[in-house]
Amino acid sequence: MNLLRKHWYDIGGVLSVVVLAFVFINVKSLTDYELLMYLSLVSLFFHQLEEYRIAGTFPGMVNRVMFKSDMPDRYPLNTNTALIVNVVVGWLFYFLAAYFSEKAIWLGIAVIMVSLGNFIVHTFVFNIKGKTFYNAGMITSWLFFAPCVYFFFHIIYSENLISTTDYLIGVPIGIVLNVIGVLKLIDWLKDKNTNFIFEQRNLLPQDRKRNGNKSY
Repeated sequence: MNLLRKHWYDIGGVLSVVVLAFVFINVKSLTDYELLMYLSLVSLFFHQLEEYRIAGTFPGMVNRVMFKSDMPDRYPLNTNTALIVNVVVGWLFYFLAAYFSEKAIWLGIAVIMVSLGNFIVHTFVFNIKGKTFYNAGMITSWLFFAPCVYFFFHIIYSENLISTTDYLIGVPIGIVLNVIGVLKLIDWLKDKNTNFIFEQRNLLPQDRKRNGNKSY
């Protein structure tokens, strides 16, 4: 389990290749909407890689900038919470939205609201609060999430796929995923005495020397 906590985003990178291979093989049989939702799943994998591996400083930014934590390597966001939020919640809902596609447009609305939320938070909130021009996850929000949001609404309206019921179900679920599936889970699972500690590379540069703890 400790291995999974430290490498789930790397596994997501591998899964992105698998999903892209699936899309390439089946592209002629996929509808525009199905194609978009599978690419949306891939965009999530890429986004998480930027947050936790490529740039990697998302945990430190959340804890230090958003929550003003004096223990940014573990509080309130820790490696166990990150696994639950990103894999149990994120992967599950994005996969289901792709798998069921037109049979559950409301699921698509819910996850596209998460993508939109990420774009807004990474573009504006984190940069304003952190007084920065870049934060871990921002580039993939621009390159992948933003286009997915645009083409989602283009497709559902141009192909007349959406209904009022889809909005009535999807929007509340999207709000729940953004608020409870992320923010509340971080709050509910916070623990200053946790052993689920982030590595030094996951902290902001100014915090790395003060936090020499081993990660779990």
